[in-house]
Order: sequence, then structure tokens, then C-alpha cells
Amino acid sequence: MAGRHRLLLENAQQLVLVCGRGEEYLRREGAASLAVLRDASLVVGPDGCIKAVGQADVIRNQFSGATFERIIDCSGKCVLPGLVDAHTHPVWAGDRVHEFTMKLAGASYMEIHQAGGGIHFTVEHTRKATEEELFSTFKHRLERMRRAGSTLVECKSGYGLNLETELKMLRVIERAKQSMDIGISSTYCGAHSVPKGKTATEATDDIINNHLPKLKELKLSGEIHVNNIDVFCEKGVFDLESTRRILQAGKDIGLQINFHGDELHPMKSAELGAELGARAISHLEEVSDEGITAMARAKCAAVLLPTTAYMLRLKQPQARKMLEEGVIVALGSDFNPNAYCFSMPMVMHLACVNMKMSMNEALAASTINAAYALGKSDTHGSIETGKQGDLVVINSLRWEHLIYQFGGHEALIDYVIVKGKVVYQNERCGTMSSY
Repeated sequence: MAGRHRLLLENAQQLVLVCGRGEEYLRREGAASLAVLRDASLVVGPDGCIKAVGQADVIRNQFSGATFERIIDCSGKCVLPGLVDAHTHPVWAGDRVHEFTMKLAGASYMEIHQAGGGIHFTVEHTRKATEEELFSTFKHRLERMRRAGSTLVECKSGYGLNLETELKMLRVIERAKQSMDIGISSTYCGAHSVPKGKTATEATDDIINNHLPKLKELKLSGEIHVNNIDVFCEKGVFDLESTRRILQAGKDIGLQINFHGDELHPMKSAELGAELGARAISHLEEVSDEGITAMARAKCAAVLLPTTAYMLRLKQPQARKMLEEGVIVALGSDFNPNAYCFSMPMVMHLACVNMKMSMNEALAASTINAAYALGKSDTHGSIETGKQGDLVVINSLRWEHLIYQFGGHEALIDYVIVKGKVVYQNERCGTMSSY
């Protein structure tokens, strides 16, 4: 096939497709045996999408007359889809390392929260920070996520709690969307906590009457494009009825419902999400059996966050029960000042060890299912013709090393690729060539 193409990855020891038949998501049976090709190659076309995938000799013959902007010999290496981080809070100012000391001494999340720490500490510092300061730190965090293999990241606001700062955070996210080689799904999370001086009902009314109409206006003008709406549905924060009102109002202006639920107390968040047609619910450490059944029936993804349960010493989410009952299980890092982890490979490792997921299930949860949780599994999350050319190349004969080597991704990952363009290259692979 003649013509000029963006990238050829050839002779991969293993090419992990994840999906092979255009699946939107993988439930337990599909995740148990992922699609993998051996001695395989792939081509990314000039539009940044995957043009062809197949056995190395077949691709070689098919593209014998073609030219490529970049060719990478993947002999002895594995190629995987770019990882998808389905839950992060990466835009904020202020350091909360002192709270880690408090947690280690036995203070609970809500005790720190009620003492003026937690979200409110970050809110105070984020309100004071300039947009430029927030963008600078956000860009650095995204680059670290990308070096660990993430090519699509869900990014929340939520450390403003007033309209001015929430919009400042969303502008920072929009700027990164436009200027950086990484996929971003943006989430309005103005209901992350009840602002000081307001009741939950007053905060709910403010969000519905002021915040959401402004977001709709900015979307119509093309200034800010928000994808998801989030609420922290929790005892002492936003109760079930306030959560329902905010999520429905967000849905009414075209936002996907993707919210925090059943983390510290059983709130029947899962049941509510299933009823409202939520795309995803995160945390779910305290989900009910009825909630699990409802989510499976509604095809509502469970975004599980093993780093949070680990760092806050919470009960582990019931990943096995969810998988066995047919829930679409996804993973996220929950990167935030309270759970400081950029690395989806480490998240997958914790999911396997602490939540008893298999490595196949963890990879599916960090690729196709995480993409589904963001409404993007038609373009991301697997290596299939027509999908975006987001890829990770690791220096190993078996792809499982990306999960097995806890904290080893910096030495393992040779290349991270977005839309067929190399956006990270390990120093041992030589100097990056420019386009």
C-alpha cells in the first residue's frame, strides 16, 4: 500500500490488541483472555489512526511501497494500547504531605477534613494560585503520567467550589487539551465538597442555578468543552437527593454522569447512578449487593481506585464480586494531593495484589474499560484498525512485566506514542527524532 504514513512498529514479540472485534468493553469472560498477536507489526496513518495490524510478513508485503515518518524495530519488545487513567484530580496548588503524617498516626479522612485539612486546604491554595501557576504544575503532572504510559486521562476540577475558581481550573484543563499531545476527558466537579459558609442545599442550588448555566454558555461559545459531571456523594458532604439534583441538571446540558459514590459510607450511590443512566461511578468501597446488580444491568462502569484504598487504609473495593456479576470494571489512579500516584502500571499491580484481579483483567480495566467509562472506547483503549494510534512499547518479551515489576515502568517503557507520534522515548533508545 503506497503513500506516506506516520509510523511503522515492526516485528513486535507481542502485540496486545486487548480487543479484536470492536468491543465497547470487556466483562469478565472477555477480559480473561485478551487478544494478543505474536511477531506482529502495525501502521499508523497520516491522520494519527491505526491503518493496519497483523503478522509482520503480511504488513511488510502490504506496505512494501510505502514511506514512513518513523520506523521502530520492536524485536524482543511488546506493544500495548496506551493506558487510560479513568479518574484524576490533577489541577491544584498546595502540598499536603503533612497530612500523610497525620494519616500514618491514625487520623481518618473525615477527621482531617473536619479539622480544616483535606479538600478545604487545597481549595484555599488553588483559589490563590494564578492560572499560569496551575497550568505549569498541571502540565508537569501530565508529562509524568504520560511517561508512565497514560495517553488518555480524565481530569477533574473541584478545588475551587466557587464559580470563578472552577472556571479557572477548567480553562487550565482546556488549554492542556489544545496544546499537549495527550488525550483529556474533562470533568466539572464543583460538588467536590460543601464550601465554607454554605449548606449542602445552598451549594446545590448555586451549582444548578449559576455554575451549570455558565458551563453551557461557554460550551456554546466554544471556550470550554466539559465532558463529564461529578459529585462527591458522601455522608456529611452531598446527600443522595442533592447528588440526584446536580447530576440530572448536568445530564440535561449534555454532560456524562461520572461521579464519586459509596466510598466511606453506603449511600446507595450505585443504585442512583444506574437509575440516572450514569456512564461510570468511582470508588464503591461500600457499595451494596443491590448496587452491584444495578450497575451490571445498566452497563454503568465501576472505576475502582486501588491507590486510594491502599493509602487511606480503606476496605478494598469488591472487584471480584463485581466481575463475577458482570460489572464493567475500570481502573484509575485517583491522582490528587491525598493519593499521590501518577502510574497506572502501579495501579494495575495493586489491583491484582489487593483486589485479586488477574493481570488480563487489570489491563482490560486500564485500557478498553477505562475508555468506556469516559465514553471513548470507540476511539481509544485497544489496538484496532481505525482507532487512534496511542501505544506503549515496553522492553520485555512478555507484556505482563508492565504489571509484575512494581514501580519498574521507568526502566521498562521504551516509547509512549500518541496519534502515531512518539511523545516519550527512553534515553537508552537514543535521541528523539522530530517530525
